[in-house]
Amino acid sequence: MTKTHLLAASGIAALMATPAWADVTKEVSEVVVTAAPYVVSMDSSTTSVEVLKRDDLDTAPAAGLGDVLSGLPGVRSTFFGPGASRPVIRGLAGPRVLVLTNGVGMIDASALSPDHQVATDPQEAERIEVLRGPSALAYGGSAIGGIVNIIDDRIPHQVVDGVHGRMLVSGSSGDDGKMASAAFKAGVGNWVLSLDGLRRTSEDYTVPVAQMSRRLAAEEGLPEPSLSETKVANSAVELTAYGAGVSYVGSQGFGGLSIKKTDTTYGIAAEEDVTIGLKQTRVDGQGELNLDLGPFDKIKFSAGWADYKHTEFEGDEVGTTFLSDGWEGRLELVQPDRGGWQGAVGVQALQRNFDAIGEEALIPKTKITEQGIFTLQRLDKDKWGVEGGLRLDQRKLDSEIAERKFTNISASIGAFLRPAEGWFLGLSGSRTSRAPTEEELFSEGAHPATQQFEVGDADLNEEISYSLDATVHYADGPWSIDLHAFAVKYDGFVDLRATGAVDADSGFRIYHFVQTDAKFYGGEMEASYRLWQDGDRSFTLEGSADYVRGETDLGVPARIPPWSVTGRAVFDAGWWTGKLELRRVAEQDRVAEFELPTDSYMMLNASLSATPFADKNLKLFAEARNINDTEAREHASFLKELAPLPGRSFRVGAGYKF
Repeated sequence: MTKTHLLAASGIAALMATPAWADVTKEVSEVVVTAAPYVVSMDSSTTSVEVLKRDDLDTAPAAGLGDVLSGLPGVRSTFFGPGASRPVIRGLAGPRVLVLTNGVGMIDASALSPDHQVATDPQEAERIEVLRGPSALAYGGSAIGGIVNIIDDRIPHQVVDGVHGRMLVSGSSGDDGKMASAAFKAGVGNWVLSLDGLRRTSEDYTVPVAQMSRRLAAEEGLPEPSLSETKVANSAVELTAYGAGVSYVGSQGFGGLSIKKTDTTYGIAAEEDVTIGLKQTRVDGQGELNLDLGPFDKIKFSAGWADYKHTEFEGDEVGTTFLSDGWEGRLELVQPDRGGWQGAVGVQALQRNFDAIGEEALIPKTKITEQGIFTLQRLDKDKWGVEGGLRLDQRKLDSEIAERKFTNISASIGAFLRPAEGWFLGLSGSRTSRAPTEEELFSEGAHPATQQFEVGDADLNEEISYSLDATVHYADGPWSIDLHAFAVKYDGFVDLRATGAVDADSGFRIYHFVQTDAKFYGGEMEASYRLWQDGDRSFTLEGSADYVRGETDLGVPARIPPWSVTGRAVFDAGWWTGKLELRRVAEQDRVAEFELPTDSYMMLNASLSATPFADKNLKLFAEARNINDTEAREHASFLKELAPLPGRSFRVGAGYKF
């Protein structure tokens, strides 16, 4: 570890040495941790938020991050087979969607290509928060499209009496999938130790149709594919992750360190003999201290260091190796609540070294550094309130091709009303600036994963967005409604556009990163109505929908998801809960140049969970997905013409907490 990492670790150790530490983290299930360093509840957020808690994750599919979140309103998956998926939020993906672990960056290479896996599995999390749109100013321009924060409990925040833990096992048909995970915490006085592990394997998965779509076959002049059931070749996954942590919890706060190792091997469905081996070692530190420091009463600290290696094998031969190592840290000074006025001031810094070696090394060795300072302020007077934020950051990318420096200024302002019991109305606007990535600036070469020859532009400027979000929350009696509408205008939108030429060596079309103006607009809706309730038994109808439309001065942007509508019936009998879900995803025929339309589909899913024994800590669950065995292709995926979504499958599992 570098001197910087040692200083960070020493700082945490010094904080833990103070005798006045305590448990200051109250369990408030409504708080959105990622929204701000101070308390903001879900029903008081002016922008669109979704939270998956541990109970949700226990019964979630054993899959990558994008696939677990796909289906939430406004969220889809880049689905590059079961091995690799990142979330697509409001039509945006890659470097515009920031994936965090415990509030700091992943320090992996997942944002650079859709075939690169996120280096943290959803089953490691205690909670996942999804913020749609540029709603978290504290995290910089890389959050211009949204944030996904994977929050684990590897560094415990609370004192533990004795030993506590959870265990989960599941198995699935269709891919012969098996998953087992466990997490334990043990308390010794003020010290808390944690240990966790995860193992997930699956074979090639089954689809109800041929891999190749009829549209692609017609485009290539090939015979129409057979409609018989088949398996998607080279789609197996093998993942192992394990970690440990220690924290000290005293009368004024907590502080601790953790370490985690991830080791994954997965196939690339588009390339029959290509597999990827991913290895990462990660060290994290977190701390929170109550203090009296002028206008502030709390200091929060989080940091992470990681060493990442991603090797693409062509058969037994090494094709390309991607290396990423570095650190990121943030420090926040939090103001006490003074008559409804809350706020915080923070600083953030990162340094990351990226290198690619081998046949697909289309991005040169690059060192990325960033420093940022921000403030967030909120005044909540019960019936009304206002909030705002300001961030200044500088980002430098130093490569063998060129050195670029960017100064980004971002700001937001919002207002909200509570006109009557159960109602919350919010309106917020923001101006966000994003520096181009190393791929957008410096890439040049064939990219087999996307079947494109990509050429960057070292002279690209900042991408600036101006957004407006309107929010309506309503909850009263049997009703719960959550509505969001958004509009975003981009100056200097960085887009990857075909030139019409073909690279002679690879045979791929040549694409250039260019800047243009763009507009995105749409909305999300969630609603539920409790039809009947008798004690702890109830029957509820739920619905959700989303829509996004994107357009640029150069035409329709690629891979914009079509609208979707989901209906769900939920019967809760106290000791068991059953759900029946019908999901409709529309056709997408507004496509970019050289992009094929995608057919609509309707999918039926069902699930059952129960605590049938005297020990209510034991939960059994069963799930059936795509019961109607329909052909479903994800328009946001580069692989949609070659790898449909899985066909009919069943999954059973059991979880136990103590």
